[in-house]
Amino acid sequence: MGVLQAGELENLIGTEVGVSEWITVSQSMIDAFADVTMDHQFIHVDVARAKAETALGGTIAHGFLTLSLASKMFESLPDISGRKMNLNYGCDKLRFLAPVPSGSRIRGHFTLKNTTWKNDKQLLLTHELSIEIENADKPALIAQWLGLSMF
Repeated sequence: MGVLQAGELENLIGTEVGVSEWITVSQSMIDAFADVTMDHQFIHVDVARAKAETALGGTIAHGFLTLSLASKMFESLPDISGRKMNLNYGCDKLRFLAPVPSGSRIRGHFTLKNTTWKNDKQLLLTHELSIEIENADKPALIAQWLGLSMF
């Protein structure tokens, strides 16, 4: 879609405005996230134990790791002319629907749901974000993701 004018966004409400590139969620990425967040639950970091003691088949990514990759996935959306930066504003209706096994590839699908000018320099965008797991029946998560575009 290239670069859009802010006024064009209302015409895109209800449409998919971006699909990210695939991201491989490696065990080393999961381990690093565990270290940063201090969440070393065995289902994330102990491959042998997760395989032996759960029905997961091995380790899985933290749900919040999967969500945090949305910032990278956001780069797939068209730029808005005059936007200086975008800030995370929050999530509504966040649901983790399926585990992301270590080694899986994921990508984000963004559907524009709403635009609201907070003032003449701040535009609140609401996207439905669905993070797909390659070759899986259900997405890893679905959220209403809010971003504040600053002009």
